[in-house]
Amino acid sequence: MVKHHYGLPSLKMIGTFEAAGRLKSFKDAADELHVTPGAVSHQIRSLEQELDMKLFLRESRAVNLTPEGKDLFEVVSSSLNEIGQTVKKLREFYGNLLGCTEGRSTDTWVDFDFFGHQISLHIGKPFETMNTGKVGDHMVPMPHIGIILSLDNWLILSKRLINTDLEFEIPPQIRFEGEPGEQRTMFFRDPSGNPIEIKGFKNFKAIFEA
Repeated sequence: MVKHHYGLPSLKMIGTFEAAGRLKSFKDAADELHVTPGAVSHQIRSLEQELDMKLFLRESRAVNLTPEGKDLFEVVSSSLNEIGQTVKKLREFYGNLLGCTEGRSTDTWVDFDFFGHQISLHIGKPFETMNTGKVGDHMVPMPHIGIILSLDNWLILSKRLINTDLEFEIPPQIRFEGEPGEQRTMFFRDPSGNPIEIKGFKNFKAIFEA
């Protein structure tokens, strides 16, 4: 048996089950998923074997969910809808708000060009954070995602974020003013709660000044 994240069946199996249960047809599910009816039947059989329960009653012209299948379908439909809404929010946040270009994606992850670096967003539990990092007068979330921009680009982005009423952990401000390493910084979280710090420097040589 194939092992999956969190001990759950694959998202491919779950998606196939949801389509077949909603449409009450392996053929219609296959058309929607752009696969063959045989592939749908295989995914359903594999899911039934993995869960050790019968999910569908096969009839001549249709398939109907068993009582166990109906219970699972309710949970799956709600979960897939929640996942879909989360992915939509992340695409809106990284793509439209931050202005990152979307790269490759599957049903379980999506890549973005995160200011010249790759960031991969996967379905799963966000990493746990605590405000344990003391920087200047602030306790910042640790660990966190960080990126450094030129001051001009930082000012453009910070203005856009302020105008959208984004909730900041640390609002845009100057840190270490007049000292080595003077910088602009802002802290906020993405829709999944991942903390992000974006810094801005007039001169990148000042990044490591002591």
